[in-house]
Amino acid sequence: MKVDRNKLSSNLVKERELYLQRNPKSLALFNSATNLFGQVPMTWMNKWAGGFPIYLDHAKGNRITSVDGHTYIDFALGDTAAMAGHSPDAVSEAINNRYTKLGGATTMLPTADAQWVSNELAKRFKVPLWSFSLSATDANRWALRLARMVTGRSKVLAFSYGYHGTVDETFVVSGPNGETTLRPGNVGAPGNINDTTRVAEFNDLESVEKALANGDVAVIITEPALTNIGIVLPEPGFLEGLRELATKYGSLLLIDETHTFSAGIGGMTKANNLNPDIVTIGKSIGGGIPSGAYGITKELADKATKQTGADLVDVGGVGGTLSGNALSIAAMRATLEKVLTEENFSHMIKLATKFTTEVQQVLDEIKLDWSISQLGARAEYRFANPAPINGSESALASDDELDEYMHLFTINRDILMTPFHNMALMCPVTKESDIDRHTEIFREAVNSII
Repeated sequence: MKVDRNKLSSNLVKERELYLQRNPKSLALFNSATNLFGQVPMTWMNKWAGGFPIYLDHAKGNRITSVDGHTYIDFALGDTAAMAGHSPDAVSEAINNRYTKLGGATTMLPTADAQWVSNELAKRFKVPLWSFSLSATDANRWALRLARMVTGRSKVLAFSYGYHGTVDETFVVSGPNGETTLRPGNVGAPGNINDTTRVAEFNDLESVEKALANGDVAVIITEPALTNIGIVLPEPGFLEGLRELATKYGSLLLIDETHTFSAGIGGMTKANNLNPDIVTIGKSIGGGIPSGAYGITKELADKATKQTGADLVDVGGVGGTLSGNALSIAAMRATLEKVLTEENFSHMIKLATKFTTEVQQVLDEIKLDWSISQLGARAEYRFANPAPINGSESALASDDELDEYMHLFTINRDILMTPFHNMALMCPVTKESDIDRHTEIFREAVNSII
């Protein structure tokens, strides 16, 4: 069964009109935002379908209520930033205690919480030494600098359509002949991407080895599953092969767990028994408060401290007086200790499995040639079958009109999916009835366009 493009186009017009009717207050706020670049706080907020975003009034758990009075089942969860749910009680209490009762959010002084958080991250992600940032982007930037310093090499190896925040070296795609090419649309690139980066295709160890054989790659940076171009899962042996090739060619291996933390309490590093030299993470570990961290092995730390002329304390550091601030650290401790626990992950993954199974049942019933992939507490359907196996294939599977329709159809029926793609994430308070409601709406949506 294929999508009827005429039905799709006709129904999309109706869904756009319904969106306008349902959200007059949001539209008024959007139109009045004359001093915001792009009329939104961050330009990516224009990715929401419908021509303008709904405006937030309040949120709790996996529910968001807009200024127009609609309450949504939230499967977007801040694109992982709210994987703990919106304002979980334990995190709210910790923030209030730190900021109001004890006082002091940013003092340039350490707290005892930082030691607890670093111990916990070391247990979960298998690297012993940790430091903090305010985002995974910052953690990745510093980690790449550290890798170049200790290896004496100039380049990083990134995967086509991989995502590591706004890190200049990683905005790459494979060219027609496998050459390193700047990702289309990248704004204000600082220089020739070939000066900093080599590219490979995910799940293609031959392309990895070809890049490493040049002898100038300091570090392989990768998510253990691609997540920002649709979920692209690693094929058997691929991640183990990365470790072997990094060791063979004297490069470091950096695993970015920012999104793949959904795999469990230690992300895919723990779930897949990986052995990285560096781990980076952000978004979710602070329960919605800006947070990030990077962890390194003792061997890497020893090499770094022995570098002559390297200022690891001041100009060479990750930077920012807000990094590791007392408020963020308190939020991280509460999130890891009381919210994103093994028990809660078990619940979240069970619900994601239910979500995946029910979407697949709908696809099988209708015989629609789509696919769905699951990564722990996260699932995502694609307009392609079989599911893409690398970033370039995944990019080719995009369908803007179909994507807008599915997002508008769900949001007009009080369900929020991640605006950048068709991803659903579970949090500790997501319920089975939320999954059932999505399945009902998903079935209705696909039946309306075939």
